[in-house]
Amino acid sequence: MTFRARHLLGVEPLAPAEITSLLDLAETYAALNRRTVKHGDALQGLTQINLFFENSTRTQSSFELAGKRLGADVMNMPVAQSSVKKGETLIDTALTLNAMQPDLLVVRHPHSGAVNLLASKVNCAVLNAGDGRHEHPTQALLDALTIRRAKGRLHRLTVAICGDIAHSRVARSNLILLGKMEARVRLVGPATLMPKGAADWGCEVYEDMREGLRDADVVMMLRLQKERMDGGFIPSEREYFHRWGLDAEKLALAKPDAIVMHPGPMNRGVEIDGTIADDINRSVIQDQVEMGVAVRMAAMDLLARNLRAERGARAAEGGAYV
Repeated sequence: MTFRARHLLGVEPLAPAEITSLLDLAETYAALNRRTVKHGDALQGLTQINLFFENSTRTQSSFELAGKRLGADVMNMPVAQSSVKKGETLIDTALTLNAMQPDLLVVRHPHSGAVNLLASKVNCAVLNAGDGRHEHPTQALLDALTIRRAKGRLHRLTVAICGDIAHSRVARSNLILLGKMEARVRLVGPATLMPKGAADWGCEVYEDMREGLRDADVVMMLRLQKERMDGGFIPSEREYFHRWGLDAEKLALAKPDAIVMHPGPMNRGVEIDGTIADDINRSVIQDQVEMGVAVRMAAMDLLARNLRAERGARAAEGGAYV
């Protein structure tokens, strides 16, 4: 398989062939996860530490399940009770973790670039589970797998990413990935929630939700991230839903077979009507959750292969264990 990365810190460094390799492997894990016996041995003998400085039950559970299904020893480090809360620096945390000799480190952090800093200080493979407004690579990869399974391809699809673009690392990673895979991307949302210069990112920008959804193949709604807002970005939740929330009337402007996505957790009646979210003919939201485990299994498998190859080469040269 074509996958050369030592870490998975973002989608941006990945070549299209690497993305395809990861998605193809994830397909095999999606099939494994539907069997009665769901275990593999790709991570047998390896240690995985999940280090979440931001709460995320869904993402952490998905990574934990992925590691355990592949045979890793998985530890969730309780950051709320750790030395980080007592004033330890991120670099000191990295040195402490390094001394534990982990093989895979899954990190979620509220500050952009923090995961990259950790990766530069440890001797293991690092996976970014979301850092600030930077990236959330496995979310974009699981979204891509979900779209590919529903539509049979990624190229030449029109994908409308709607809502709180400014505060969303999910939007950023999806925009990068879908652009690499030759999809047509639209960013749709109020001007207050649209990053400056978004029109220069190789996508189309719409403030009018109805125009943005017209003839779209995929409608990807985003969570309204109120915890990242420090001002009046929207007039009210009711007005937000009226103008930018997904309901049947707006969805009717997309293609008849358009699929509906949401990274979760959803604010029903704010970003999306509950009836649309639960429509088994249009919504693939539960498929996204399922594909999340498969994609994270594939990502850790590929990074573990590269890590073992690197360690083997160093051992053959008589070098240090890294």
